[in-house]
Amino acid sequence: MGIIQTFLLVSMALTQMATGSATADGEMMVQGNNAFALDLYAELKNRDGNLFFSPHSISTALAMTYAGARGSTEKQMAEVLHFDLEQKRLHPAFRELLDQLETGEGERGYQLSVANALWGQRGYEFLETFLNLTKENYGAGLSELDFIGSTETARQTINTWVERETEDKIKELIKPGVLDRLTRLVLTNAIYFKGFWESQFEEEMTRPAAFTLVSGEKVQVPTMHRTADFNYTETDHLQGLEIPYLGDDLSMVVLLPKETDAITDFEKLLNRENLAKWLTGLTKQEVIVALPKFKMTSEFSLAEVLKSMGMTDAFDEDKADFSGMSGKKDLFITAVLHKAFVEVNEEGTEAAAATGVVVGLTAAPPRQPVFRADHPFLFLIRDLRSNSILFLGRVMDPRE
Repeated sequence: MGIIQTFLLVSMALTQMATGSATADGEMMVQGNNAFALDLYAELKNRDGNLFFSPHSISTALAMTYAGARGSTEKQMAEVLHFDLEQKRLHPAFRELLDQLETGEGERGYQLSVANALWGQRGYEFLETFLNLTKENYGAGLSELDFIGSTETARQTINTWVERETEDKIKELIKPGVLDRLTRLVLTNAIYFKGFWESQFEEEMTRPAAFTLVSGEKVQVPTMHRTADFNYTETDHLQGLEIPYLGDDLSMVVLLPKETDAITDFEKLLNRENLAKWLTGLTKQEVIVALPKFKMTSEFSLAEVLKSMGMTDAFDEDKADFSGMSGKKDLFITAVLHKAFVEVNEEGTEAAAATGVVVGLTAAPPRQPVFRADHPFLFLIRDLRSNSILFLGRVMDPRE
């Protein structure tokens, strides 16, 4: 069922494209996010089975983290994430996009909500400049938790927030064992979308139909049918179909290889230039459509993927520089977690995703020392000016 992998990525990329940023910085930032989306897909496509993720969620969570990056850590993150704007321009551009994406339920016939949050260790001092930047540009207020003394409670608190912000579609984003007493900050993004087709498929037209797997095996799946005017394109390699959502702000694009076993070769063609060409080629015409219903959940731990893409220093406790968060080089990324859900049926689409970036200390914090002289010991008296030992002794029994 590999074609689902392709069109779901393109659907999310289109969501970003469709916002039409009002400024040049906004347009450049969106282009960079889309480039990262395709780069990340190229890394994840070798996984077996279905694939679904929100590149917008991942980019946003990492952009908040990037706000605290400095030196080579900042440079590597910018290159991998395609952050082509300097920091003081990038984050306002994200704010512009987030403002455009956010809508009230029912205002435009769909629901699209985005939420960000910071979860910091109680008592750990983060720089006001970092907290103000993430609050002003991402709406990410800081909530203090006790990762040291109540790790499980902290984990449950963050997961509860994610569930609430995704209408209970994303559960257990952070698994047991991910957080520990060295965790100092978790940066989270949650995105939820529910949209109805501009013209819905009729349920009575849904019936079982054959779907050919990559192996050549044919299986029966519930398939929706409709004949209507759609934006459509066709090349030597593919057929492309655009299905608009109510409100005309968002749409889903399906890219279907012409050969039933060509998904792997087709994925190699998925790049910015080809995608732009395929989207430009969409023109309205009457099309007979058969589209399977489906529902899936995907989850990833992205640390190794991001390192393979060149973002290595951020995960290296000896090299990471997130001094823009705390003023010290004592933090590094320990995990980047992502989970996404989607359901497509006759009415429309419901999708949700969440991303968590876990930041921990590079070493265990010094414990308050306990000195209990309850057994024999040596002692000395010295002159600090000359560093001379003036007296030296041993206590075997204080009673004598």
